[in-house]
Amino acid sequence: MSRSAHPAGPRHADVLPEGHYTAPATDLNVLDEKVWSRTVTRDANGALTVGGIEVARLAEEFGTPAYFLDESDFRARCRAWADAFGPGADVFYAGKAFLSRAVVRWLQEEGLNLDVCSGGELATALDAGMPAERIAFHGNNKTVAEIERAVEAGVGRIVLDSFQEIARVAHIAQSRGLRQRVQIRVTVGVEAHTHEFIATAHEDQKFGIALAGGQAAEAVRRALTLDGLELIGIHSHIGSQIFDMAGFEVSARRVVQLLAEVRDEHGVELPEIDLGGGLGIAYTSEDDPREPHEIAKALSDIVTRECESANLSTPRISVEPGRAIVGPTAFTLYEVGTIKPLEGLRTYVSVDGGMSDNIRTALYDAEYSVALVSRSSDAEPMLVRVVGKHCESGDIVVKDAFLPADLAPGDLIAVPATGAYCRSMASNYNHALRPPVVAVRDGEARVIVRRETEEDLLRLDVG
Repeated sequence: MSRSAHPAGPRHADVLPEGHYTAPATDLNVLDEKVWSRTVTRDANGALTVGGIEVARLAEEFGTPAYFLDESDFRARCRAWADAFGPGADVFYAGKAFLSRAVVRWLQEEGLNLDVCSGGELATALDAGMPAERIAFHGNNKTVAEIERAVEAGVGRIVLDSFQEIARVAHIAQSRGLRQRVQIRVTVGVEAHTHEFIATAHEDQKFGIALAGGQAAEAVRRALTLDGLELIGIHSHIGSQIFDMAGFEVSARRVVQLLAEVRDEHGVELPEIDLGGGLGIAYTSEDDPREPHEIAKALSDIVTRECESANLSTPRISVEPGRAIVGPTAFTLYEVGTIKPLEGLRTYVSVDGGMSDNIRTALYDAEYSVALVSRSSDAEPMLVRVVGKHCESGDIVVKDAFLPADLAPGDLIAVPATGAYCRSMASNYNHALRPPVVAVRDGEARVIVRRETEEDLLRLDVG
């Protein structure tokens, strides 16, 4: 069946008074290829399949709610990023989006590096066999124990986030007779066009050392004088879920200006520049993400142009896609529990998961698509709000979307593009059991993160 666009919410319809919406113009049975992974399609009966497996079979074997990750798609996206930037640059997968031992192995096999931002992520990376020199360690408040483990393991770079951390990492490395490779994370004062809570380059926030007032320049001075540190470059990250490259251009220009100032003051040309990640993906058919080769060319052109203008050698570029790789590769499968029409407003569709498996709608006002996936339907579309089973009014999975009017309890619905920041931010709110992550590839499905059990919850309760 064709995979052309279908409406994901009220933005695909005409807004009428009092919050009413006209019916969508396209078939709800048709999947939008922008928001689903590459092997997702519908079979002859209209049921969703991924990796050649029908969702009813997946639900029967693994239960709901559950995350289903298209391994072939994940690997293909890794290769696309590696190929786009080529051997003269470094691609670090941002583990915070979603990390497991299986993912670490896939990254190694597809030639990507990995960045981590906690002791737990570092432990997962090392346990799964990622070479330490291919790991970057982020975080605005790394503990002494975390830094010690990273230094002793030989991680390829630690991204320094404060003056205290500069001294802390230097002391730990020097006390062990080592020189730790580091970058300094700077905040460049760029206004990223994204949600306030995921914009990270403006000055009034917790990450990095500001360019303003000469703080970043002072951080470079200190790092260059400490025997325990080898300063290899400057790091910048302007935010997340960004489609406009203009912010990256401003960021690159300001970082290169700092590199020129470092050369002029210290006679040193730092060899690396990391422009972070944050490139957006399609959650709805309204979103229009760029392809990796477009991003690579744009960033390379920006850095090359600015370096030529400053008479600098072009540094090695690093980027950190996380969401852009794993986000589109997974969907969350739910079973419909109750359906509650509210006359003149919308219909509330309650599912067996919610904010414990996807907090992003409540946290960031995130937009998602949703589809009936256990069958096709010729029924008229109805405006729905998909909500969870938790004791919060804000427990919303999809704020406004269209589903067939014959939707019934027991139907399976799926929310695509949930590979990033859903399982990694999942919680046990209301003592919910966190769902499994199931990798699907070439007609086979296997659990890579198992579903939690009541025994798991009770094992931690030692009172």
